[in-house]
Amino acid sequence: MKPWHVKGSRTILDRRWLKVHEQHIELPWGGEIPEFHLIQAPDWVAVLAITATGELVLVEQYRHGFGAVSRELPSGVIEPGESVEQAARRELREETGYAGDSFEPLLTLNTEPSRHTNRAHFILARGVWRASEPSPDPSENIAVVLAAPEQALADIEAGRIVHGVHVAALLLAERRGLLGPR
Repeated sequence: MKPWHVKGSRTILDRRWLKVHEQHIELPWGGEIPEFHLIQAPDWVAVLAITATGELVLVEQYRHGFGAVSRELPSGVIEPGESVEQAARRELREETGYAGDSFEPLLTLNTEPSRHTNRAHFILARGVWRASEPSPDPSENIAVVLAAPEQALADIEAGRIVHGVHVAALLLAERRGLLGPR
């Protein structure tokens, strides 16, 4: 398949973590889309952190788009000049107070490839421990939750873990046998 041809583009919104471009698209099989909106945002990282006793380190926080509290993996934006692993270590420590020695890539996904340009990087951190008190950003109100893998999987079924790509990472880790024996 051939890529679309961008005949014209203008930025209609430019903020710190979000840019929206309105593009005029010429389709390779004929026809045009005069107003296609492309959403540009920074890549982000989420950490599937597992303690030495096999518990998952999760966070709960209010998500305005969802309109409710969501149980999730600790996550956040990768800052300019920061590697994925550096961002994973920073976000885990800031949001939960946990640290660890073993951080390895689990999965990288496009969050919504039809319109979004960013990617989500999932990192597996094994044998993490509580190293300090959490120090979240001022806009974050986060509760740390330790859960057995069975509970996290049940939380997906019960609708407590609703972040789609977080669900994908947890299910992939389960499929690969990374969440421990049952």
